[in-house]
Amino acid sequence: MVGIGDTLDEAAAEHFTRPLPKSAQAQIRFLVRQMRGTRPVAELLGVSQRTVERYVKGQLKRPRRDLAERLESEARRRWQPRVRERARRQAAATGGIFVSTRARFGFTAAPGTTDDPRVRYINQALPPDYAARLFAAQEAGATEAQLRAILAEGLGEMYFRDRGNRARDLSVEFSDIEELELEF
Repeated sequence: MVGIGDTLDEAAAEHFTRPLPKSAQAQIRFLVRQMRGTRPVAELLGVSQRTVERYVKGQLKRPRRDLAERLESEARRRWQPRVRERARRQAAATGGIFVSTRARFGFTAAPGTTDDPRVRYINQALPPDYAARLFAAQEAGATEAQLRAILAEGLGEMYFRDRGNRARDLSVEFSDIEELELEF
């Protein structure tokens, strides 16, 4: 299953103006500057403070695979926060968000209709207010289920109900996400 929060972070990374540091030493130095010390970085990565100091000095160069993944993930999460914030503000104010997904959609509707969930491919632009709600929920520490509910509501409104022009009482369930790509 694809994480919506991670996908939002990946979409924000598309707006970076400079590449992320590539070497472990450069990534650790960046984190040490951001977090103002080696101890917070060591706690963040789950290694000793001395290990972080060795990477900063260049005595260690190639981290284990799990450490390398955590290191890159944490560096990416903190890289160019102003650029990321500007892209989010623009999406929440004017641009909206584009959702491309392959997931299981089910819904409850009027009696006599087929409401069995089935896998659908959907490419849909959502208006800025849904983007703003997604970003606010992510900042507030919302769970994946809460983010999924916001996306389901937006897709229900824009794709299934066509902004209130059809199927007014339709309630959409968004589950079993196989693919998810977000752009803003």
